[in-house]
Amino acid sequence: MAIENFTAYNPTKLHFGKGVAENIGKSAKKYGSKVLLVYGKGSVKKYGYYDVVVNSLRQEGLEIFEYSGIKPNPVVEDVEKAAQLGKEKNIEVIVALGGGSVIDSAKIMGLAIANNEHPWNFMTWQANPVRSVPLLCVLTLAATGTEMNGAAVLQNHTTGQKLGYVNPLNYPKESFLDPSYTVTVPKDYTAYGIVDLIAHALEAWFGKGEPPVIDRITASIISDAMEHAHQLLSEPENYDLRAGIMLDATLALNGLTSYGKKSGDWGVHAIGHELSLLYDTPHGATLSIAYPAWLKLQKERIPKRIGKLGSLLFGTNDPDSTISNLEEFFKKIHAPVSLEQAGIPVSERETVIAQLTKNRVSGMHHLLTPGDYPVITDFMIHA
Repeated sequence: MAIENFTAYNPTKLHFGKGVAENIGKSAKKYGSKVLLVYGKGSVKKYGYYDVVVNSLRQEGLEIFEYSGIKPNPVVEDVEKAAQLGKEKNIEVIVALGGGSVIDSAKIMGLAIANNEHPWNFMTWQANPVRSVPLLCVLTLAATGTEMNGAAVLQNHTTGQKLGYVNPLNYPKESFLDPSYTVTVPKDYTAYGIVDLIAHALEAWFGKGEPPVIDRITASIISDAMEHAHQLLSEPENYDLRAGIMLDATLALNGLTSYGKKSGDWGVHAIGHELSLLYDTPHGATLSIAYPAWLKLQKERIPKRIGKLGSLLFGTNDPDSTISNLEEFFKKIHAPVSLEQAGIPVSERETVIAQLTKNRVSGMHHLLTPGDYPVITDFMIHA
């Protein structure tokens, strides 16, 4: 048993259930009267979520400015443009309507507006923010957990980087989670969201520290997601199943799975970010490719840790069986487990290795060396 020193902190107020977004106007009014509404490419309008949010804000007499078109793999250019709009209009509160990319972008917008800084300066730790614009979120995709944490991810094609940034200022003030807002998510992105939440739990599992009770909680989150995944993909409009996955995603990355741990590992996410940067591959799809590959690399280095995971999830403490069971689960929900299945040809092998090498991809606990990059890449090719 190894329980590390830790500090627990989560100031986000979470509203969960049917109809909660109808009250966002009352919450937003507490923080200001000028709202920047941020969303993606139009699905929120198609399915009526936009109307619910806008009507609620208008009922409270709030002035609304909009920035739309946030991409599934968010880019710094959009954040920069939205922040400029926010500064010009003296924005007092940001409302993010969408999935993880929209909310992550909104977090960095808030820092850029409040501190009058270029957004990429935060991602590279060149700027130290002292304040942020209050952020409210309406979640439409169960996956990233960003609705209840202080993390954000952004990519920059000019510098060739996709980076994560964690700061307590990034925590949303309030988040509104209505599972019915996720029933319109296509099957492939529903599957990718499930992969993402499982990957978050695994990153915590393989971090430094092994508190037994948190191990059991973390494994339970993964087991719950796996148990309901197949049925949800067959019944995508099932509210109860959507609610279960949405709660799993939030619990996987709101700090709970890190209690008693020094840190998560995050090496697999680092690998996935490079694939998204190079090929615009959906985030969850990069993780279903990278996690089995990373585990195959690590199986002789940390067999007991992988074996304990297998005993809790699959009833086996054999690392090979654990890895194959996880890989089979990804296959069954039609998430890719190889580069080729994600449309990345084998001929890109050297490009992938060069990208991992360029950005010195590694974990926080299980460090990777340049010699590991070809091995991991080959595992991603020969799944």
